Amino acid sequence: MGVDRTSDETPPGGPTLRRETSRLLSFSDGVFAIIITLLVLDLQPPRVERGQLRHALVEQWPAYLAYVTSYVFVAVSWLNHRSAFNRVTSSGKGLQWYNLAVLFSTALLPFATSVLSQALREGDQADQRAGVVLYGLVGGLLSVTWLGLYHYLARHHDLLDEAVSGGFFPTERARAAAGVLGYALAILVGYLVNSLFALAIFLVLPIFYSLTSSGLYELRRLRHPHG
Repeated sequence: MGVDRTSDETPPGGPTLRRETSRLLSFSDGVFAIIITLLVLDLQPPRVERGQLRHALVEQWPAYLAYVTSYVFVAVSWLNHRSAFNRVTSSGKGLQWYNLAVLFSTALLPFATSVLSQALREGDQADQRAGVVLYGLVGGLLSVTWLGLYHYLARHHDLLDEAVSGGFFPTERARAAAGVLGYALAILVGYLVNSLFALAIFLVLPIFYSLTSSGLYELRRLRHPHG
């Protein structure tokens, strides 16, 4: 009769921590999937008289724009999440709480998207400014939670794969700080100038993060492919 020596040969905490990290990733992936599905619920078929459907569909363009912007936002958050946790080999309560904070702020996006698209459809400038401020605050909060997560990982290199450079997460922290500033700028522009300009900033920021979802070095490689 064979003897299972797995528990004797395994360093204490090793596989348990790896399992915890895998469970954290699985849970996070599920939350991202739910959030990205909720976004489409704001796209409702218009109730119109016969022969008016095409015009009504065109008039819903703010809802389409808000959906695309938020979809890209959530998709890029998921890419950044995978990029960060692909470099993590161990977990702990601190990391789990920072991860939950990121998921919390991301889960607010469907609500902010719905409010903003409704305000843009109705055309009232005061409501549009309020919608822009709400969306910008959610985006800024999401950037702050990413900043916290990256700061935690930058200070806890023992949780990372040995191949991860010591400067990787400090650089990622700078990317997150840029998001805080970007959403603050969008709020000011949308409130003081024009809501559509704020929407442009809201769309540009996720594009920037998608190009650098594997780190700022990825953007440099795109600019200098043979460098």
